[in-house]
This record gives sequence, structure tokens and C-alpha cells, in this order.
Amino acid sequence: MKTLKQWFDEYAVSHQNPTNKSIHYFCVPAIFFSVVGLLMCVKIIFFNLNLSIIENLAFLVLIFVMIFYFRISVSMGIKMTVFSIVCLFFNFYISKYFNLLYISIFVFAIAWMGQFYGHKIEGKKPSFLKDLQFLMIGPAWVIENLFSKK
Repeated sequence: MKTLKQWFDEYAVSHQNPTNKSIHYFCVPAIFFSVVGLLMCVKIIFFNLNLSIIENLAFLVLIFVMIFYFRISVSMGIKMTVFSIVCLFFNFYISKYFNLLYISIFVFAIAWMGQFYGHKIEGKKPSFLKDLQFLMIGPAWVIENLFSKK
């Protein structure tokens, strides 16, 4: 299994252009946020079980996502858990006042357009075309680059 540094080094190869990096710093968290919102729109019904904490697919999927992050780095697992909780919290409140499905689809589409534009500027294909696991590495790379002391 690759280390977090190995993942980041490989991901960074196609993320050198400052404009592309800036686009990623905005769009990658927006995509993660919108996917959490989309998953929150899928309700789960447990019969004969009092599992009110798991009422939508987002919570269940995020458990497995966090296992991925904790397996490669405990500190990144903690950071991504905090970010995921923030995403759940804000999506929950959006859902109380607006149509979460429509907002999530809109954010998802706009953010992916930004991503592909950034890669056009970069002149390199997105990393996830090589390995789908980079869809999970992208958010961690952004969190690391935005909040690490360098």
C-alpha cells in the first residue's frame, strides 16, 4: 500500500501550474461537499432498528471513506473527518431551507467544469484517469496544501 507522501507526490505531477492548483483548491472541496450533499439525498430505511444517526447514504459512505484515509495516515484521517463533519453540517442546513439535490448537482457540475479547465491549462490529464483512488487523494492533497505549515 502506498504511503500518503507517495500518493501526494504522484498527484502533484499533474498539479504544478499555479492557476490549476488555485482552481483545485476551490473545486476539489466543492466536489467533495456536493457529493456529500448528493448522498444525503438518498435516504436509508432500517426496519426494526433504531439507527436514527444513519438516515442517509452520506453517513454510511463517509464511514468507509474515513477508513481509507485512516489507513494511509491517522493525521489525514482526522483532518478529513473534520472536513466531512463540516460538509455534513452545512449540507444538513442547506437541506432545511433549499433543495439540496439541485444545489448539489449545480455545485458538482460547475466544480467539475473548473477542474477540467484547470487541467486544460496544466496540459495534463486528471490523475483519476490513471487510478480512481486519486478521487480520494485530491481532497486530502488540498487539505494538506491549504493547512500545512510549509
